[in-house]
Amino acid sequence: MNARLAHRVVATALAATTLATLSACGGGDDTATAVGGKVVVAGVEIKKDQALHDLLPAKIKKAGTVRVATDVPYPPFEMFVKEGESTLTGLDYDLGQALGAKLGVTFAFTPQKFDGIVPAIQAGKFDAAMSAITDNKERQKVVDFVDYSQSGSGVLVADGNPAEITTLDDLCGRKVAVQAATHQLDLLKTHQDDCGKAGKGQIDIQTFPKDSDAQLALRSGKVVAQVLTKPAAGWVAQTADAGKAFDLVEDPAASGGYDATPNGIAINKQLPELTDAVQKALQSLIDEGTLLRIYNKYGVGSILVKEATKNASVD
Repeated sequence: MNARLAHRVVATALAATTLATLSACGGGDDTATAVGGKVVVAGVEIKKDQALHDLLPAKIKKAGTVRVATDVPYPPFEMFVKEGESTLTGLDYDLGQALGAKLGVTFAFTPQKFDGIVPAIQAGKFDAAMSAITDNKERQKVVDFVDYSQSGSGVLVADGNPAEITTLDDLCGRKVAVQAATHQLDLLKTHQDDCGKAGKGQIDIQTFPKDSDAQLALRSGKVVAQVLTKPAAGWVAQTADAGKAFDLVEDPAASGGYDATPNGIAINKQLPELTDAVQKALQSLIDEGTLLRIYNKYGVGSILVKEATKNASVD
C-alpha cells in the first residue's frame, strides 16, 4: 500500500496543529532563507559546488530552475507556513532549497494533487517531485528515484512513556489507538499472531476516524499508545504542547519505523543528468551532516539514510 496516499487524512488533521506550531517556533533556524545570495537551511549556509553544477543538463543550467511538484499539506514533509498563504515550509521544501543551493540553481516548488504528480512529470510539466513519494517498482517504470529517507510506522506514547513501551511487542494485551482504514491498522492486526506466539494477550485495537481523535484518547489515558506513520509521530511529539505532550518510541531494530520503505525524489527519466547531479548533491549533504540537521528540525532524524541511492526499492 502506498503510505503517501493512505495517510492523507492524517496529514489534514496535522495541518491545523502545524500552522500553530510553526508560528510558535520562531527563530531564523525554522525556514530556509536566501539573503544576500546566501542560502541558509536548518542553520547551515549551503554553498554552490561548481563540479556538481556542471553535471546538470544544459536546459536546467540555462533555466537556472528545477521545476518541482509537491502535494501540500503532508506534515512534516510539506506544509504552508500560514493558512491561506502560498509560502511553503517542511522537510521536503528545506531539502529542496539545500539541493538547489548546492547545485547552483533554484528548486521551485508548485503544489500539485498527489495522484497527478507522476503524470505531470511524464508530460514535461515538472522536472521532479519532492512529496514523500514511496519508491516502488511500478513508479520506477516512468520516473527515476533518488532515495533520501526510509520510513514506516511509529509508536507515539504519552510524555515520559509511563507505560514503558519500547517495541511493538509491548503493545500486546494493551489498548492501542490507530486511525481506521490505514496501513497502521493492518500492521497491528498482523502483529496479533506475534503476540499469540509470545504467550501474550491480543492488542486491544481502538480505531478512530481521525488521527486527532486517536491522540485525544492517548492524552486522556484511554490507550497506552498510538500507531501512525513515524514521520508524523515524530512531528507530533516535537510540536504538540511544545513537545511536552507525547514521546516517540525509538526501536533500534526498526530505526526508520516498522515496515519501512524508501521515499525518493522522483525525476523525469528524460533527465538522467539531473538524477545523477541530485544524487551526488544529496550524498554531499549527508556527508556534511546537513541532511541530519534538516531531519532533526522536524523530529524525524531516525528516517535518515546514510547513502543516497537510486531506485532502491525492490518491491
